[in-house]
Amino acid sequence: MKYKKHIFICTNQRGEGQKKSCGQECGMNLVREFKKQLKERSIDFPVRAQQSGCLDACEHGPALVVYPEGVFYGGVQESDISQIIDEHILNDRPVERLVIDFSKDK
Repeated sequence: MKYKKHIFICTNQRGEGQKKSCGQECGMNLVREFKKQLKERSIDFPVRAQQSGCLDACEHGPALVVYPEGVFYGGVQESDISQIIDEHILNDRPVERLVIDFSKDK
């Protein structure tokens, strides 16, 4: 595996009148901030943050997913990024308050 952790951040933008989406502007702000903070920390293992298309978690947006665990986060704000890095990326502990519980979507 090339990366120990891989963060995909939704930047999908739906048209006016369609269902909610994470949004290009919000998603790209998260991408930039993740990249900035990861670079500043000089993490000693390969980790990457990048934009993605729709993660099919629109109603929970802004959304992202961390692999290889496949943990989805929703309602993510720039102020949450340092906690996600500290807890999940560096210590393998998902930030439970942001984890999307898809079982409630039924």
